Amino acid sequence: MTTSFTLPQWYDLHTHFRQDETLPATVRDHVAMQCAGALAMPNTAPPVGKVFAADEVSNYKSIEQYRSEIMEAAGETFLEVIVPLYLTRDTTPKMIEQGASAGLLKACKYYPPHGTTGAEFGAPLTRFIENGVFQAMQDAGVTLCIHGEEHGLAPEQYFDRGENAEEIFYRQQMPRLIDRFPDLRIVGEHLTTKVGVDFIREAPAHVKANVTPQHLLYTIGSLLNGLKYHLYCLPLVKFEEDRAALRDAATATDNDKFFAGTDSAPHTRKTTPCGCAAGCYTGGIAPQLYAMAFEAAGVDLATPEGQAVFETFLCTIGRDYYGLPDPKETFTLEKLPEQVHPLEIGDQTVIPLPRGMEIDVSWRIKPR
Repeated sequence: MTTSFTLPQWYDLHTHFRQDETLPATVRDHVAMQCAGALAMPNTAPPVGKVFAADEVSNYKSIEQYRSEIMEAAGETFLEVIVPLYLTRDTTPKMIEQGASAGLLKACKYYPPHGTTGAEFGAPLTRFIENGVFQAMQDAGVTLCIHGEEHGLAPEQYFDRGENAEEIFYRQQMPRLIDRFPDLRIVGEHLTTKVGVDFIREAPAHVKANVTPQHLLYTIGSLLNGLKYHLYCLPLVKFEEDRAALRDAATATDNDKFFAGTDSAPHTRKTTPCGCAAGCYTGGIAPQLYAMAFEAAGVDLATPEGQAVFETFLCTIGRDYYGLPDPKETFTLEKLPEQVHPLEIGDQTVIPLPRGMEIDVSWRIKPR
């Protein structure tokens, strides 16, 4: 008998839809994998650096505009979309206060300057600590979604056997941040290290983290063995000790901190004259990949206990943390092979991670 179980629709609480013709295509893939909504990252072109469309703040897209574009692309299917405000040099406490008061601003995103795709508009963390932005967020209950890597490091610090950019950030910057703003809601985005896991576990209840399918499935050896560049993402996949810590955190029966956020990122060209574009595309297939990762971690998804742990991670913790509507629609995962197809956008193609890694997907979403 084929193993199957039914889940409520879920929210992808860290994803990239981009802009232009890429946006409707990536939204459709999220609808296909039974998302009730999403938290859509603001590193678009131009970035989402203001709250209201009428605001005259540089050449930025607004939360108001971008959220409307995503909801329109989703038709009647998305219950809610959160678009964080990109924290830029132009962000002020007044923007936070007004956006939160209007109900449009639920979260802000910190990017280390030049630390990842579209991060050139970011500013050092100290700027927002000292200029009142984080204080305004704490006062208004706005969540800080944080790309937890230190920037401006020498290569031997960025990724070394003894330390890396994420470990430095969670050892130095995160304690400082929580000491200064003890009530600030924080989500550690796309966590990759044991150091990060340990920090989040010991942090206050309002500090949580999301985890991607690739960081649960793979290690740095998976990237380097044959140079599987479709696995190249930031933060980089790490070592077996780190993957084991992430798996343990996500699959714990008492997990109330770690939830699903795919960091799905569409790139029509992974290799460019400037190097390799950072990001794995998992739109359309993320629940299936998470199921494979949970099985690899030893969770028996044929049992009610295993299914409950999976549902908590995928569907419950992040939804409740952000206060999102409970979906009424459900979907069924079944242990049967899934056919994974490239995403065609005009005359360009996005290769999903399983195709890039040349693996078979062993779970599928049951057709209705």
